[in-house]
Amino acid sequence: MRKIWFFMVLASLCTLLFTNPEGSINAMMNAGADAVTLTIKLLGIYAVWLGIIALVDACGVSEKIASLLDPVIDWLFGKTDKDTKKYIALNMSANILGMGNACTPTGLKAMAGLDKQNNSTTASTAMIMLVVINATSIQLIPTTIIGLRQQYGSIASSDIILPTIISTLVSTILGVLLVKLCSKLSKRRKKE
Repeated sequence: MRKIWFFMVLASLCTLLFTNPEGSINAMMNAGADAVTLTIKLLGIYAVWLGIIALVDACGVSEKIASLLDPVIDWLFGKTDKDTKKYIALNMSANILGMGNACTPTGLKAMAGLDKQNNSTTASTAMIMLVVINATSIQLIPTTIIGLRQQYGSIASSDIILPTIISTLVSTILGVLLVKLCSKLSKRRKKE
């Protein structure tokens, strides 16, 4: 994959240098400055949410969230150990609150817990389910997107809440159903 990305970047830079040398230098300089500015803007949002996740975990609230979500986690992921359930619950909660990339650490810990239970070199259904739920994740409050919209001067930055709830609800339900269906089809094939 690295070779493909390297080739794409190299090809685009060579094309730009031959077609518009001055524009390519300006584009690289502006893109770098824009990337640093965006990183600094997102840093505050992520620092707040990562701090909240750490507080929730330190106060023991994560275990209570895990016990509340226990039936859902069991249905989606099968039987898992207590720590893995805790990280899955934290990850799902962070996604529901729209924390986006700030919930990556809990997702990685949940995936590591699911990987320990997997006795195969291929991904288990539970691992695939975690990826699908992270990719589609129901978001009640898309805080990262609202923060970005505010940073870029949106007049009504929270107008996206209802469309976000509807679209993420539909995508999550569809994703979960597809994983369950594919899992059943895979089990049938193995029996034949």
